[in-house]
Amino acid sequence: MRGRDEETGEFLGSSRSQQRREALEVLALGEKLVALTPAQLSRLPVPESLVPHIEEARRITAHIAHKRQLAFLAKQMRREDDETLEKIREALDANSETSRREVATMHRLERWRERLLAEGDEALTELLEEYPHADRQHLRALLRNAREEKLRNKPPRAFREIFQVLRELARTAGEDDAGEEADDTPAREED
Repeated sequence: MRGRDEETGEFLGSSRSQQRREALEVLALGEKLVALTPAQLSRLPVPESLVPHIEEARRITAHIAHKRQLAFLAKQMRREDDETLEKIREALDANSETSRREVATMHRLERWRERLLAEGDEALTELLEEYPHADRQHLRALLRNAREEKLRNKPPRAFREIFQVLRELARTAGEDDAGEEADDTPAREED
């Protein structure tokens, strides 16, 4: 389909360089799909015809064979509509934004846990101001147990349980869904 239009003199179709760039973009998309877990992959609008090829590429571990399977997957993906590939890209972008929000929330909760263990009652008072429905006695007992575990070199059971309680507090406050709250809170904590 390459050539020039006789009437206008314009080139027909895309250049070989453009075709190669598009093929490399599809290959990169295929690599991202192979890197996903089956649960993450199931949330994406991937056509059923591509799923066996993705699973096969995931199964193969030999370098050259894996690379060959990825190239085959990209070839199969190029047969799909541009709309389908674009929907997959958009879903991947939305997934990465969601995971960034989850990671930010997790880091914020870890900072709360560290503050609670380091500062004690002062940090607990601030936490209770932010989450008034939190159980003060339960949190104090967990903090006391976590400090004792650390002194006695015991497994960090209470330390982990503090994080679970904080995560449940954030979930009931609706912070998992709202990215703004996760962004505002660290500024208050640093003061």
